[in-house]
Amino acid sequence: MSDDLLKTGNQLRAEVIGQAHHDAALANATPFDMPFQELALRYCWGEIWARPGLSRKARSMINLSMLVALGKPNELKIHIRGALTNGITKEEIQEIFLQTCIYCGVPAAGEAFKMAKEVFAEPEFAST
Repeated sequence: MSDDLLKTGNQLRAEVIGQAHHDAALANATPFDMPFQELALRYCWGEIWARPGLSRKARSMINLSMLVALGKPNELKIHIRGALTNGITKEEIQEIFLQTCIYCGVPAAGEAFKMAKEVFAEPEFAST
């Protein structure tokens, strides 16, 4: 497996979710879950997120929708931060979540709105 993918994945994840969140994920990894971190960095971030076929903004929109559908609130919060970093507005996030309400259900969308409000209240996103 290419170390270039790991390097790219580290850089890209830090850019999208924020250096502090990226560093915390690595700092909190143990020998048990470090292989998972490296796998995600290489394939998710280094291979897929780095592909030229979609913009980061488009990938973020897709991720928000998928994470709502899957009911993954912790991961959703990470990707709400990333979506804001990638240029998605709060109004666009609102529209994405309203659409997921129709296709994924009211409880899933309700949880998504709750997660978004928590992220929007964070100091670095309160004024965006």
